[in-house]
Amino acid sequence: MSPTGSVTGQRAAAFAPNWGARVAWLALFAYVLYASGTLELSLDRVIRGLDQAVRFLGRMFPPNTAADKLELIKTGMLESLQIAVLSTSVGVLLSLPLGLAAARNLSTPMLSALSRGLIAVFRSFHPVIVAILFVKAVGFGALAGVLALIISTMGFVGKLFAEVVEEMNPKQVEAVRATGAGFFNVLIMAVFPQVIARFIGLSVYQFDSNLRNSTMVGIVGGGGIGAPLFTAYQRFDYDVVLTILIIIIALILFFELVSAQIRKVFQ
Repeated sequence: MSPTGSVTGQRAAAFAPNWGARVAWLALFAYVLYASGTLELSLDRVIRGLDQAVRFLGRMFPPNTAADKLELIKTGMLESLQIAVLSTSVGVLLSLPLGLAAARNLSTPMLSALSRGLIAVFRSFHPVIVAILFVKAVGFGALAGVLALIISTMGFVGKLFAEVVEEMNPKQVEAVRATGAGFFNVLIMAVFPQVIARFIGLSVYQFDSNLRNSTMVGIVGGGGIGAPLFTAYQRFDYDVVLTILIIIIALILFFELVSAQIRKVFQ
């Protein structure tokens, strides 16, 4: 075979069509069309809903700034903030040993499998579903919301922290172990210095998430601003709904700026 024919054959092999990927994309596109028809999704419904959305937004303005409404909103927002702080603090503390136990490079295979299974269970349910279960167990109020968000925090932070530990440099761990150091000394001297910045970043991000989720768990009875928000919606007090939404957005943006500064410090 001539050199030209060899080069042509190599190019043909390099740019050969991937029929498996093409068939997969075609199957996905066909399923999207099928699911859209099954769920009765249509552009006509969206267009018809625009008029209702405009009327709904018109009833929300201007925001209700009455003193009694603001006092109620203040109480609910303070409770949501307390729920977020408590659930994040306890959840992160529990996620630390859970993540270490789930890391395959530090834990035994049996303990790692059990820990990962527990994390998978925690991640299987949305915080609202978990909040409903805790509302049935402990009753209405902030306790149900705190417990639900603790479970959510352990599922998220525990999984990502285990992955961070597995990605660390093993040479430092081996060096400390070679000195005869025990397990806890290895954690303090070799593991934590490598992963503490990422762990703090995950914790700060989870606080942002819990602050948002505290609104949702409140809708099902888990305390916080969610209950006044849902009540205002049921009473058609859409101006109060807008006031609550504006305050939630402002609070989220504020803590987003604060968390960004905290992450910069530990980078």
